Amino acid sequence: MTADVAQEQQLKVVVADDQAAVREPLAAVLALAEGIEVVAAAANGTEVLAAVAAGPVDVVLMDLRMPVMDGIETTRRLAGEHPEVAVVVLTTFADDDSILGALGAGARGYLTKNAGRQDITRAIRAAAAGQSVLDREVQGRLLATARTKASPPDEPPSDAPLPEDLTPREREVLALIGQGLPNRGIAERLFISEATVKTHINNLFAKAGIRDRADAVRRAIASGLA
Repeated sequence: MTADVAQEQQLKVVVADDQAAVREPLAAVLALAEGIEVVAAAANGTEVLAAVAAGPVDVVLMDLRMPVMDGIETTRRLAGEHPEVAVVVLTTFADDDSILGALGAGARGYLTKNAGRQDITRAIRAAAAGQSVLDREVQGRLLATARTKASPPDEPPSDAPLPEDLTPREREVLALIGQGLPNRGIAERLFISEATVKTHINNLFAKAGIRDRADAVRRAIASGLA
């Protein structure tokens, strides 16, 4: 393998954290990982968007609490403007609003800052491959939320059994939503078009009384699909 080919296979990563004491050591550690190239370090969401626009970028390792533009809004902007770029959240916060906000905005992975280097690099590679990685604390919070969060009277609770009339394909789509895949990632995994994915999502949301994508993640986890 030539040096040029090896360089092409490097995953290009942006590290985003408003604290230089966190951002710079993290970028330095990741730069030592095989197959990963840190192409930029950003202190806020605006800098992330600029780095991605300058591209190419495969993955953004995203802090949530940043000035100017926070991580959730930045993730939402990336999902709309650069859906090919995967986001892995790395934050000290593991509360329900942060987790569901980030996943609902399109993040493919969610780690707390207790994660080690191997966990972080594994999540980066998984996100670049269209997969999702949630650390155990985050999975536990999502499952607890699915079991306890009250729903409006006219909608099924988040841990209600899935209706029997869901098709196998609709269950597959729900499982992949639960893993954090965006519509494009689901389409690629199932070898179908994004339009077909949207049709399946509309059908399963209607059948199961699912309110939004965050609710779909909760239902997938509670049903054992994710």
